[in-house]
Formats: sequence, structure tokens, C-alpha cells
Amino acid sequence: MLPSHGRYDYHPWRGRPAYAWPGERRLAVYLGLNLEHFAFGQGLGAELAPGPNGGGGPQPDVLNYAWRDYGNRVGAWRMLDMLDELSLPATVLLNSAMYDYAPQLVAAHRARGDEIAGHGRTNSERQNTLGEAAEALLIAEATAAIAAAEGAPPRGWLSPWIAESAFTPDLLAEAGYRYTLNWCADDQPIWMRTQAGRLLAIPYPQEVNDIPAIVARKDGAEQFAAMIVADFEERLRQVAREGQPQVMGIALHPYLVGQPYRLRALRGALERIVAERDEVWITTAGGILDHVLTLPEGVVP
Repeated sequence: MLPSHGRYDYHPWRGRPAYAWPGERRLAVYLGLNLEHFAFGQGLGAELAPGPNGGGGPQPDVLNYAWRDYGNRVGAWRMLDMLDELSLPATVLLNSAMYDYAPQLVAAHRARGDEIAGHGRTNSERQNTLGEAAEALLIAEATAAIAAAEGAPPRGWLSPWIAESAFTPDLLAEAGYRYTLNWCADDQPIWMRTQAGRLLAIPYPQEVNDIPAIVARKDGAEQFAAMIVADFEERLRQVAREGQPQVMGIALHPYLVGQPYRLRALRGALERIVAERDEVWITTAGGILDHVLTLPEGVVP
């Protein structure tokens, strides 16, 4: 037998109980908007491609730090305008360090009524390099900061760099979390087992995600936008043929898609989704959790 995580069982796509999202819709779409802060001169962070002008140089790496910081200073504000123009909600995946660094940006999302989910303290660190007690402290500190600012603790979590230890699901459930975005194993939410009860794994994309697409694969702005549209249109076809509900997440980072030429292409892709607003459920990750909690036991695998 191969080693197993033991968190969920195998459930083939065919033969699952069918259910619908609100309004008898079969496709749920949400935006996962990452608001991240990085340490200067140390720690982790996405980098521009290595070359004569940047990438992987010695610290302090001013080029890459400033490139990422553009997202918080400029790109995220332009994305806010776009979200308002299209009347789109967002699940904000928040490094708690943003409360000290860019409180005005977090306040702007709060004013829109966007969901705030936990995303660690900073993306300069990975929680799976820590011992169990230190990881629990990381989760506790990030959670407490959000609860103090928002008036309620977050219900969902995405680990920085989607890095988990063997204890992470248990620690999240013990800290009061109801869902995780770390596991991209399905097109539907699935229940995971933890030592503190069930934890819902809501699909968070590693394909329709600007970091793997733009940073890793070097896709262009139009290519990433076309990927979003193709994913959306194929899912519409699938849910119509199969009758099974699906979740489509779109993962976005302001320092990438907040750049003007990428924002222009992204807006076009999101306009295609908004045009089908009557046919799809545009929601948040928390909204998906709320609906799943209303379904009869055993419907969600």
C-alpha cells in the first residue's frame, strides 16, 4: 500500500448524487483575490524570470520586491474599480501583515462586503517548514488579526504557497476554520477528515491561476484571459450535459493582473462570465460553504 494522507476517500466523478447551487444553477464561480505582503531583503516571493534585469539576485532584491509591491500600491486599486464596474464579489485571501502595511486597501474590500479569508501572516514564509506548535501560532496570529479588524474570525484558509504540514488540516479545524482552499483535487467541494471534525475542501485552481500561468509558464495576458474563457465555457457545457454542479475558482494576484495590459485582458474575460450571470452563480468561497451546509448528509462526498 502506498502512503496516504487519510483525509478523504476516492469518489469517482460518475455516480455522485447531483445537486444544484442557488437558483437551480449548476456552475458556481468565485474570484480568489490574493492580497499579500513580503519582507524586504529576506524570505520568499515570486520572481521575474531570471535574466539580465532581474530574478534570483542577491538580497536586497529591490527589483522583485518593488514589482510585488506595485500590486498593493496600484494594481489592487485598479482591480477594485474593475470589480465595482462588473458588480463582482471577491474572496480576499489576506496576509494579516496587510493590516499594518496597507490598511486602506483592506478597508476598501471591507466596504464592498467582500469575504476576508485567512492567508497566513505573510507570503515570505511557508507554514510547512515550522514545527506543529509554531504552525499553530502562525494560524492563531493570522486569525486573531482578522477577527480583531473584521469583527469575526475568518471561516476559510489558503496557506501561503499552499504549503501544508501533516498537521495543517487538524490545526485549521481546531482553530475554528470551516473550509480550506489548499486541496485542488476536485471540481466539487469535498469533506476532509481532521482530528477536530470535518473540514470542507473548496476547489481553488492551480490552472486558472495567474502565478502558475504567468510566472511559471510565462503565458501572456491574452493567453491567460483566453484560458479563463475556455475554462468557463467548457464547464458550462459539462454541467449542462452531466447535471453535476461544479466550482470554478479564478486565482488572481494584483501585482500580476493589476498591470494595465493584463487588467485589460482580464476585464474582457470577466465580462464574458458576467454576461451569463443569469445562468451561473457568481459568489464567494464562503457562499459555497453556506450552501453546502444546507444540503442533506451524504450529498457532498
